[in-house]
Amino acid sequence: MSKKVPVYIAMHNKLRQKVMSNEWSKGQKIPSERALAADFNVSRMTARQAVSSLVEEGLLERKQGAGTFVASDKVREKLSGIPSFTETIERLGKTPSSKLVSFYTKYASESESEKLKIGQNEEVLVMERIRFADDQPICFEVATIPYHIVSDINKDELKQHLYQSLSDRGYHVARAEQIISATWASEQVADMLNVKREAPILRLKQVSYTQEENPFEYVRAQYVGSRYEFFIEAKSN
Repeated sequence: MSKKVPVYIAMHNKLRQKVMSNEWSKGQKIPSERALAADFNVSRMTARQAVSSLVEEGLLERKQGAGTFVASDKVREKLSGIPSFTETIERLGKTPSSKLVSFYTKYASESESEKLKIGQNEEVLVMERIRFADDQPICFEVATIPYHIVSDINKDELKQHLYQSLSDRGYHVARAEQIISATWASEQVADMLNVKREAPILRLKQVSYTQEENPFEYVRAQYVGSRYEFFIEAKSN
């Protein structure tokens, strides 16, 4: 018996189509959450969840006191190397740690199915974590993985050793596509990272691929701008 797609994911997909089809153009202000809730006949909380998921992906952006807008195109810089939060923190002589916020399975959203090259009727595992350095919150991370990859792995093992579990089953990161952009901390993220609302945030989106060019992980991470920075070393050909 198939599961019903959650209402907020269905709404997410429809709003995303408005952006991707240019029905909502770059820089355009979108209707308020109250208006969207009425248009889709859903609760305001559901509308907020759908809009927030698109803000998290960088398709929409909130502007304090002005509303929510379709994000403008940003300059992309290709990075060399695949950053590891744990290794980076350890190189600084600090102790990395994580706090699990949520761990669940669901149907893939349109964005997740596109990034992971799976069908929208396929399930994914979602793990949300806060990453720390010496007990100071640095990053809020959301990782999505096709469920068939991890379906036979013990949940406690996944929660504690996600990347080791993937590596043990042959899922090694051969390459990753990364996009870094700037945004502001939402109320939820600000509370988790212990910063003020609208504090500067560095947002990283990453899709990890195996040696066979199969995408197996889609990560959205938000770093505290005053506590973390990315280093790019460029070399001429």
